Amino acid sequence: MDVRDVVFSAIMVFSGFILVYKLVYAYTPGDIVIAISAVFLIGMIAALLLSLNERLRALEAEVKEHERSLRVSMRSVEEEVQNKLGGAVKKLDELREEVLRRGYR
Repeated sequence: MDVRDVVFSAIMVFSGFILVYKLVYAYTPGDIVIAISAVFLIGMIAALLLSLNERLRALEAEVKEHERSLRVSMRSVEEEVQNKLGGAVKKLDELREEVLRRGYR
């Protein structure tokens, strides 16, 4: 978790507290329970967003690892196909040379 994420969460909770505090005291003075519960709710939303951010980072790392693995597998398959194709082309060239030596027309 980055420091930036923690700072943004703290700012979000603080601004939510101020908004709810002002809203509550504008209509029903003295009811601090509503302000505290709203701050708690905003804090949980911030924690949820941070949790989602961490899960997305883990998923991104996993996808990169699979991509790297797939890339290595594709290279090995490509090399194997090139080797087999090279062998087949070599055999065909040998057969062509043999046919040309015999004078087949």
